[in-house]
Amino acid sequence: LFEPPASVYEKFLRTGNISYFYRMDAFDTFVVAAYFTILAILSFYGLHRYMMVFLYRKNHKKAAEPKSRFEELPRVTIQLPAYNEMYVMERIIDAVCSFDYPSDRMDIQVLDDSTDETQRIARNAVERWRSLGLDIHYIHRDDRTGFKAGALENGMRTAKGEFIAVFDADFVPEPDFLQKSIHYFTDPKVGMVQGRWEHLNREYSFLTKTQAIFLDGHFMLESNTRYLSGRFFNFNGTAGILRRKAIEEAGGWEHDTLTEDLDLSYRAQMKGWKFVFLPNLTVPAELPVEINSFKTQQCRWAKGAMQTCKKSLFKVLKGSFGPGEKLEAWYHLTGNITYPLMVLLSLLLFPALVVRYNQGWFELLTIDLPLFILSFSSVTTFYITSQKALHKDWLKRIAYLPGLMAVGIGMTIPGSKAVLEGALGWKTPFVRTPKFSVEGNKGEWLSKKYRCDINALTLVEIAFGVYFTFVTLYAWRLGIYGVIPFLMLFQCGYLYTGLWALAQSLKRSGWWDSLVRLHTSMRPGWRTTNYD
Repeated sequence: LFEPPASVYEKFLRTGNISYFYRMDAFDTFVVAAYFTILAILSFYGLHRYMMVFLYRKNHKKAAEPKSRFEELPRVTIQLPAYNEMYVMERIIDAVCSFDYPSDRMDIQVLDDSTDETQRIARNAVERWRSLGLDIHYIHRDDRTGFKAGALENGMRTAKGEFIAVFDADFVPEPDFLQKSIHYFTDPKVGMVQGRWEHLNREYSFLTKTQAIFLDGHFMLESNTRYLSGRFFNFNGTAGILRRKAIEEAGGWEHDTLTEDLDLSYRAQMKGWKFVFLPNLTVPAELPVEINSFKTQQCRWAKGAMQTCKKSLFKVLKGSFGPGEKLEAWYHLTGNITYPLMVLLSLLLFPALVVRYNQGWFELLTIDLPLFILSFSSVTTFYITSQKALHKDWLKRIAYLPGLMAVGIGMTIPGSKAVLEGALGWKTPFVRTPKFSVEGNKGEWLSKKYRCDINALTLVEIAFGVYFTFVTLYAWRLGIYGVIPFLMLFQCGYLYTGLWALAQSLKRSGWWDSLVRLHTSMRPGWRTTNYD
């Protein structure tokens, strides 16, 4: 359409590079500007992971020690909030009733909002232990106002202890949990002591292995590093003990967010209370084995964090706290905005790839690819450090890092919805994560109650996976092989979270059995057992 200068035409003939003819229009400029803006913001949050690794390596040799030891052990109230947890309810009651702690210094509250058979199971377990002389009470609410926060608030009215230990129904604390943690409260400034989650079913599936790495990173390189470096960190809602006075001075349990634990943590620390994290105080718990349950859990945490951000972040920024505390609070409470940013980046990758390729493969490989590598390498550095800190066989475990990154990408669509709901103030109920008493690498759960249904976003995830399949093939056709591994992370992540959610829902609904029977009836001789 135009007559190129002779010198440009000669370069094209010599190299075959069409970029000598390319001129960006308004749309191309918008795509490139948006693309690099999002990459810059993501790199800013990626820098936080490097900061956490640096602070961990700087402080990891420090060890928390109790100021002294109680001559007479204080009274502790143990609260067990639950809602429809029939498969794990008896297990947690038996675990806390077996604590190696004076029975006259301990009372137990089973805070049950259940509407199903869990009520009978819990009542029977409580009566059995009461008959053995334990101070244990079953407290049931028909009105679930405030959900978990409401149940904890209701239990506080009759709690006898100076300290409140909280355990979710799927946790199995060791008998010496209280003995190992209570003496840290000899420091009158300590308002909370948090244990580290371990995992009963880490080896159960690909999903549980990746979740375990996610949580290992959170506890060792976020909670632990924040504590060691003097930043705010949060009570995780379970496997911890709170000083009753700290709860009351912070304003008590409030239920205007879905993360009542994070909310209370910031309010208490802004009042001057000190929180302690004990990485060697481990409490095993059950990881979600159903991907829809995992999505529900992550979305609840993402939405609740955004709600807490709106409620507390500017109070921290305006408070008389140090620059490090304020910066970490910003990262902590706003970090989930990376979910919608990753979705926007996903949509922009294909047009940006085309524009950048038209500008020249040299720019694509020397600018775009290094930015991607820097963004993704922060993830690998972060999780490799956490696995090295916790496990001798860390080399074996980090083989799952590509899968972890893919699952993280796949979670961006439901995570974005949750973040937007939190930012816009859309109210949704507290949806708990169902557990099925699955331990080790064995256990059956498909036939059990409690399911988290799929929704329309599952189809969006699958559509994104198909889209990235096309983008990957297009990059292959253009010969831009360096970007293909990154594109495949997006492709595999979206397809995994979408298709696996659909497959598990089919299994749970009975359609899977019907499809298998239909398939095997058309192929005589095929076995119908062990198809799972």
